[in-house]
Amino acid sequence: MAKKATKKTTTKKKATAKKTTTKKKAAKRKSRSKKATAEARKRMVWGVFSSSMKEEARFPYDQRKEAEKKLEQLSAKSKKPFFIQPMKEVIDAPVVKKAPAATKKKAADEEE
Repeated sequence: MAKKATKKTTTKKKATAKKTTTKKKAAKRKSRSKKATAEARKRMVWGVFSSSMKEEARFPYDQRKEAEKKLEQLSAKSKKPFFIQPMKEVIDAPVVKKAPAATKKKAADEEE
C-alpha cells in the first residue's frame, strides 16, 4: 500500500509543474510620452485689490505710478485697506479671419 501512496504524490507534483509552466508573464505596458503643449504667452500687469481680494483696477506693468495713484484714491475714499499686486494674464492669440470665397470672386470681377 505504501507504493500506491508514493505514486499519487508524484502525479500531483507533475500536475503542479504543468500549471507553473503554462502561466505567462504579464506583458509590460509601454509608456507613452505626452505631446508637449505650447505654453500660453503671458504678460505682467499691476492689480489693485481690496482687502477682500476684489480686483478694483488693472494697469499695464510699466504704469506702476498710475496704479499707486489709484491706490491712494481708493484709500482716501474708504476705510478699507487696498494693495497692489503684480499678476500674470494670458495674452489671447490674434484670430486671423479668412475672407469667404464669394467675396474673393466679387473682388476679382470688380478689378476687371
